[in-house]
Order: sequence, then structure tokens, then C-alpha cells
Amino acid sequence: MPAATLNYEPMVFAPKGEENTPLSAIQEEVLALKKERNAVILAHNYQVEEIQRVADYVGDSLGLAYRAEEADADCIVFCGVHFMAETAKIVNPDKPVLLPDMDAGCSLSDSCPAEKLAEYKEAHPDVYVVAYINCSAAVKALTDVICTSGNAMKIVEKVPEDRPILFVPDQNLGQWVSKQTGREMQLWPGSCYAHVLFTQQSIERLKLKFPDALVVAHPECVETVRDNADEVCSTEKMVGFCRDSEAKEFIVVTETGMIHRLQREVPDKTFIAGPTDTCACNECRFMKMNTIEKLRDCLKNMSPQIEMPEDIRRKAYDPIKRMLEWSK
Repeated sequence: MPAATLNYEPMVFAPKGEENTPLSAIQEEVLALKKERNAVILAHNYQVEEIQRVADYVGDSLGLAYRAEEADADCIVFCGVHFMAETAKIVNPDKPVLLPDMDAGCSLSDSCPAEKLAEYKEAHPDVYVVAYINCSAAVKALTDVICTSGNAMKIVEKVPEDRPILFVPDQNLGQWVSKQTGREMQLWPGSCYAHVLFTQQSIERLKLKFPDALVVAHPECVETVRDNADEVCSTEKMVGFCRDSEAKEFIVVTETGMIHRLQREVPDKTFIAGPTDTCACNECRFMKMNTIEKLRDCLKNMSPQIEMPEDIRRKAYDPIKRMLEWSK
């Protein structure tokens, strides 16, 4: 298939070198407010670059969970999506947790309603529920252990062998983990709307333009994309893979915000955004609901804040704590 069939210009992020762009006035205002509030700003890898540059920690769900638990500031500002901010509140309940946009949800989380999981458990009382962290607090409260894409294999390998496993809510991650570990699992029929838009055909077309580029893909992608990638891993592990590889170009098959962090930490290499069939990149509309303006305003107003019933929080804490212990 000729490269000319690309109907868009690929998004190429050339080597950036050292960061020397000055912060904007609003970024400086955020930092001043952060100091005034004695706040810690946690940001997911998929956040916009403006937010990533003022965050105290930028990382994946596992790293963010550890940082939230360890935070000793007066408040936590979580720049991510709703379930992530909920996780911070679950592990550090005595501190206010702010989310710049309370509508920043998650299609994957929404695919597994708590009442449906409760029905499944009632019909299958012996099932051991492993939940990807991309789920609501109410779902976490119904599970046995939580995992992230970075530790999912380690977590599943620790599940008692005599227990049948239900993996929720991401069927693509679950399928990948099952293949890697050899553990059979029932898979909840959920998926991330952004990651399933990547196709092997679109990546093959891009490879014709960048034949030396390695393909690094997130396990939430569909099986054909994963099977043809040079590396399948969590966003956190993408940093190490790209840094340690001798390759100079990488096609990054996950949400485009990840490339901002890759450019900062691996500044001497070139990154190409993973394409879909119709677009040169793929952004999560929920992650992008958080803006630098909303971050400033939530620090200024100390709202919106994450709240949840204490009984749900307590029940959700146990499987998260089990994950953190099993991951060490």
C-alpha cells in the first residue's frame, strides 16, 4: 500500500533538546496558588503540556496512586479523569482532592456499572474480581484487587490458582494479560474508546513513511495492533523503552499527551503520534477537559472537590492497598 494513501500529515515531534520555553503568566499564577494552598499537583501522562509542566509529578495510574497515598501537602489537585481523582481520595481521605473539571469522565469506566458487576458476582460467588484501575469507586468496592497496565501481569500471577478470574472492565488489556500469564479469565466487554481507534492498517501506512521507527503500543489497543508492535507496555514503561533503545524514531500508539513527557525525558529522539484511519493523532476528549485555566480556578476556589460515601471508600481501599503491596 503506497504511502500516498495517507489522507493526513503525520504528527512528528522532532528532538526537542533542553526545555527553555518560559512559563506563561497563567502557569506562574498556578505555581503561586499551589504554594499558597500548600497543594501538590498530580498529572496523568495524557494531560496537556501546559499542565504537565507545572505538575509536581507526571505519571501513569500506578505512580499517581503511590504519590497520592504519600502526599503530605494540605490538598491534592488531580489533573486526570474522575476515577483517578477518586483513587486519590480513597487512599488519602483526610485531604481535599480537587479535580479541575468534574465532567472529566472515562468511557472505559462507564462500561462497567457497579450494579451490573454486583449482579455478576451474585450469580458467580466464587469469582475473583481483578479490576483495572480505570473504574469507579463503587466498582472498586466490589473487587478483590486492582491493577494498572503497568502491574497487571504481576497482580494476576498472584491470584490464587483455584479461583476463576473475572477481569474488568477492559477486555483488550485483559486479553493481553491472559496471553502473557497463561491464566484464563472471563473478560468484561469494555474498552477505551480512544485506544480502539488505532488500527494496524493505519500504522502500517505510517511505517512506510518511517521504516526505521519502532512501534510502541499501549495494551488497551486491539489485538492486531498489539501483535504487530515492537513493544507493548504501560505509558510509564514507554519512557524507559524509548530511552534505552538504540532506535531514534518511535511511533507512539497511545493518547498523544504521552509524547509531551517523552520529549522531556528522552529529548534526543523523534516521536510520531500513533494514527487512526482518519486522523494523524488520537486525543482523549475527557483528559483534555482539564485546562490550565481550570487548574488555576480550582486552586483559587478550592473546588470542585471529590466526595464519596465513607462505606464505599473503605471497601474500595482494600483492593487498592492490596495492589500497592503486591506491586512492591
